[in-house]
Amino acid sequence: MEWISNLISTLLDWVQQLGYFGIMLGLMIEIIPSEIVLAYGGYLVHMGSINFVGAVFFGVVGGVIAQLFIYWIGRYGGRPILEKYGKYILIKKKHIDVSEAWFLKYGSGVIFTARFIPVARHAISIPAGMAKMPVGKFLLLTTLAVIPWSILFVYLGMLLGEQWQHVDEKAGPYIMPILLCALALLIVYVVVKMFSNRKKAAK
Repeated sequence: MEWISNLISTLLDWVQQLGYFGIMLGLMIEIIPSEIVLAYGGYLVHMGSINFVGAVFFGVVGGVIAQLFIYWIGRYGGRPILEKYGKYILIKKKHIDVSEAWFLKYGSGVIFTARFIPVARHAISIPAGMAKMPVGKFLLLTTLAVIPWSILFVYLGMLLGEQWQHVDEKAGPYIMPILLCALALLIVYVVVKMFSNRKKAAK
């Protein structure tokens, strides 16, 4: 596993050198988890190398582009391509299975809420692409979800400073309320959708 540590170290050095664009590119290529890149961005804010707003902005841009890339793979390559090569962008078969089940069950609205669910978060763009969900709607829901995620981890990285590597431990108390809110929004969405479908069927 030493090579993984060396790879992460190299990429973070690259992020430091490129600043804002390093954060954006680090998120776009999806080699290491977004939480690490964003927290390191927060550390750079702590060091005074970049500012908070810029780190969040480029984090959002990079995160959205990364998901758009996965969306296009799902749309034009389909599941077989992702099952074969998804491991290179941290997506496993179980992620695809869970996200596809969620999308089929709850529809396109799950694009927002699933961003906060650990297993489905990385792969929810795949079924959206395969279902040919409108790109504009996909981008809107993805951006709305990526914004609070980016703010949280940049803030925590800034707060932790030299200890930014412990962001997972620090994020726990914040992630649970976000997860509960996401699930509550999902329930509301499903209820509204069911009510709307029944209303249409009654006409």
